[in-house]
Amino acid sequence: MRTKVILTILALSSSLIFSQEKVADKFFEKYAYLKAAELYQEAYNKGKDSEHVLTRLGDCYYNNSNPEEAAKWYKMALDKYHKIGPEYLYKYIQTQRSLGHYEQADEWLVKFKEIQSDDSRVEELDGSNLHLYNELASVQGVNVDITNLPINSKYADYGSLMLGNTLYFSSSRNTDNEIYKWNGEPHLDLYQATKTVVEGKIELTDATRLTFEGRDRKNVHEANAAVTNDGKTMYFTRDNVNKRNRLLYDRAGTTHLKIYKAQLIDSTWSNIVELPFNDNVYSTGHPALSPDNKTLYFVSDRDGGYGQTDLYKVAINNDGSYGAVENLGSKVNTEGREVFPHVAKDSTLYFSSDGFLNLGLLDIFKSNIIKDEAAETINLGAPYNSGYDDFAYFEDEDGRGYFASNRPGGNGSDDIYGFHEYVCMQIVKGVVKDSKTNAPLALATVQLIDEAGKIAETVTTNEQGEYSFEVDCNKTYNILGSKQDYKDDLKELKTTEEHEKEHLVDLYLIPLINDNEIVINPIFFNFDKWDIRPDAAYELENIVSVMRAHPDMVIKIESHTDSRGSDKYNMKLSDRRAKSTRDYLLSRNIAAERIESAIGYGESQLVNECANGVECSEEKHQENRRSKFLILPTEE
Repeated sequence: MRTKVILTILALSSSLIFSQEKVADKFFEKYAYLKAAELYQEAYNKGKDSEHVLTRLGDCYYNNSNPEEAAKWYKMALDKYHKIGPEYLYKYIQTQRSLGHYEQADEWLVKFKEIQSDDSRVEELDGSNLHLYNELASVQGVNVDITNLPINSKYADYGSLMLGNTLYFSSSRNTDNEIYKWNGEPHLDLYQATKTVVEGKIELTDATRLTFEGRDRKNVHEANAAVTNDGKTMYFTRDNVNKRNRLLYDRAGTTHLKIYKAQLIDSTWSNIVELPFNDNVYSTGHPALSPDNKTLYFVSDRDGGYGQTDLYKVAINNDGSYGAVENLGSKVNTEGREVFPHVAKDSTLYFSSDGFLNLGLLDIFKSNIIKDEAAETINLGAPYNSGYDDFAYFEDEDGRGYFASNRPGGNGSDDIYGFHEYVCMQIVKGVVKDSKTNAPLALATVQLIDEAGKIAETVTTNEQGEYSFEVDCNKTYNILGSKQDYKDDLKELKTTEEHEKEHLVDLYLIPLINDNEIVINPIFFNFDKWDIRPDAAYELENIVSVMRAHPDMVIKIESHTDSRGSDKYNMKLSDRRAKSTRDYLLSRNIAAERIESAIGYGESQLVNECANGVECSEEKHQENRRSKFLILPTEE
């Protein structure tokens, strides 16, 4: 007899562990990760350390942004189950990186590559140029507004530099200048325009030509300005001229470009001097300054380079002298043309080139070579680049900037385009309400859950029950509303491509306490059985939550059947089910004294006319098959 009792207890214990795991699965599927983790942990504490339990525990903490706990459970799974799914290995690597354990992450990454050599996360470029062209030309996932600026003319306009509210640029719009035979347009001059903000939009107006001391030439180019942070010193490109401002030619009859420096005195650029590293036999131009103004970058076709034109740099010393000229090397220079350098505030180098794989002619590239000599050069791709010349990129701030292009659809041969990078975002907002009264619920918790099941953000509703989130475009989210003494509500949201679109998602929470009763969905049992099924345990967890939230609450449990079957059989079956329900609550650490009674009443307390011998529909009979959890009055 004793052996039979022990076996029965062991069987019951095993059943409870199994049930807890299944119940945990249900909470996990509903993104209730904390409750799921609690149940998985209980199953683990009772000896259930299956791959499923360990990895689910890892996922619960991973999705809740707790990398330390997630790493612990994933590692336990990895150690015990060597053929664990690659997705868990990948998540473990991510947790290690998040914790700063880079060496361990790299060690596991080697193993990940061994078992997932074809995984997109470790896929190397396959060498197919068509594949690369398609990638560069694709604008999928790229959120940028590109606008042809109204200051463009029908002539060439390019080479933007924004300093404060002043935009410096080059233009051949001055028809008083002589025609440059190369392109049939007037020679270039430097201009400036004023930036203003009107109703939140940036406008550029009042394009005026810069005044240079002693300038009386109509057949000389002046372009590509670089201005110091204080706005008082300018480096610019000009054709090679002598002291009398006449063009100088080399033996082949070519006039080369040189970089000059000027000081702003009143409104005139004066004290113009030629930089010492220019030469009459090669060109030096396209100056650009580092953010601290201590290094000058430029373009030259001087001997010793890698291609037609290369990018160079030179230090600007405190006394105004210059250091040695240095080629930027083979990581950015090719056999082709590298032109129009620009150094952003974060020291990223931007330039244009036709020597790398591109979409045609000049493309805009970026490189981190200033901070890392081994950095690779990256093509910005569409929509910055096209099949035409794209050049003179300048990054301003807040994801805004300018570049030039001769792509179709502009005003002239070269036009300046403004760009504004943005993250495509939408708004989801709504009101959390009591499903019974429709009243708004303040201080409810609302969680935004991403496609991977990770909790992205959690907010609390205001006094009007309102909540809101910013969400990404083209994504699927789940929105989970919860509040003490209420059932959760879960809604799915699929966002679109429209930037700043608003979605209205109201949540309706079902109250668990109705007068003197905790009300949950019906608890179902198998035919002629009283074991607690996983779906029943899932519902009973609502009782657990309410009783934990109200530690002084005492309840009594009633179980009722319909009239089908004998009165005696129904009485016995309902009583077993009531006590089985009580036992589940006790297994969840609800104190025994808080459950006054658990009694089955069979068919003795029908709520409708469906007594013995009365023909009723299944729905009518279902009304009588119920469990009740009555709240007893507390002593004053």
